[in-house]
Amino acid sequence: MLSNLAVRDIETLVHPYTNLATHRETGPLVLESGKGVYVYDSAGKEYLVKKLPFQHIFGGRSHDPAIELAEKLKEIAPVPISKVFYGASGSDANDTQIKIVWYMNNALGRPQKKKIISRLKGYHGVTVASASLTGLPNNHIDFDLPLPGILHTSCPHHYRFAEPGESEQDFSSRMAAELEEMILREGPDTVAAFIAEPVMGAGGAITPPAGYFEKINAVLAKYDILFIADEVITGFGRTGNMFGTTTYGLAADTLSCAKQITSAYFPLSAVMMNERVYEVLVDQSRKIGTFGHGNTYAGHPVGCAVAVKTLEIYQRDKIVEHVRSVSPTFLRRLTKLEEHPLVGEARGVGLIGGVELVRDKATKASFEIKKGVGPKSVFFAQQEGLILRAMGDRVAFCPPLIMKEAEIEEMFDRYGRALDKTLAWAKAEGLLAA
Repeated sequence: MLSNLAVRDIETLVHPYTNLATHRETGPLVLESGKGVYVYDSAGKEYLVKKLPFQHIFGGRSHDPAIELAEKLKEIAPVPISKVFYGASGSDANDTQIKIVWYMNNALGRPQKKKIISRLKGYHGVTVASASLTGLPNNHIDFDLPLPGILHTSCPHHYRFAEPGESEQDFSSRMAAELEEMILREGPDTVAAFIAEPVMGAGGAITPPAGYFEKINAVLAKYDILFIADEVITGFGRTGNMFGTTTYGLAADTLSCAKQITSAYFPLSAVMMNERVYEVLVDQSRKIGTFGHGNTYAGHPVGCAVAVKTLEIYQRDKIVEHVRSVSPTFLRRLTKLEEHPLVGEARGVGLIGGVELVRDKATKASFEIKKGVGPKSVFFAQQEGLILRAMGDRVAFCPPLIMKEAEIEEMFDRYGRALDKTLAWAKAEGLLAA
């Protein structure tokens, strides 16, 4: 008879290099302790090993921190989740997402349904596969990327790409129509998945326009296309909900998370998948004999223990509720930046936002990128004691989730002074519109 811990493992984890079907019947070998050259399982049985710096979860082995974390992730997930697969970074999580999509469609007898659609300016990592999903030129140039079968649809940035007079809802409808046109052009039977960040991070802290994901959801459902939610930036409170998927109503089938899962104290990522996806992995394990994917540090016990404690602290300190309470101050001060002569757009959600610096507010004309106006404003911000990130001429604000209202006010006061310095510099350099 399987122990309670074994049952918990079976109901939460996908183990690397394990026959997932057999694992459901036999359960894991849970190693709990060690002394000298011996380790002991959850039943107290002694095993001789050379050394035990940590315990992996390959081959059906397990440990309590990995199981407990998976249970907590399932409990707080924004959509129904069946199982969790661990990695070490957001990049490898999204790499895993690609492999699972391809593996799944081979298993379902749809070997042609393999293409994955990402978005221009989307960011999903830097491995060969995840960098292909990323829609930023510098992650592709001279790396011979993207890989074949990775496509990029339009960037849903209303301020920059809307037509004159086009409302956010109309712009969202056009974005969804362009996605559908791409799917039809490629052939719906060749398109497997769509991946998106609820808020585009490295692309410029870009929030979606009104109605965007509602319309995207409908297109994906129409053509049986999986929705991969990349929550690496937005997971664990950033948008005012535990996940951005909830904030924007993504109909996600799988999710990637990292970064704030451990508050960055330890490298850890997790792919969360629904029952439909998991069952395919189990069926293929019966056919092949194993699930042939995973990395050595998947489910590292230290990382999992750190993550469990991190989630407990988020709950104990009511971090999500705190973000909601201070977000109005953050967004008020962020939006007020649009009054500055250099700022064309300032928009955000929760405690994340982006500011776009422009040469001419009336026409939205941009500076030449090589002039480095965005980085210059970040340089001046650093002089004011404020660390920000420039992505071209977009500047991202992504402050600590514990920030108090007075600290938010001080942050924007400092950036206001940095903007004034940037304006004076730009005038001196002759960079502004006549």
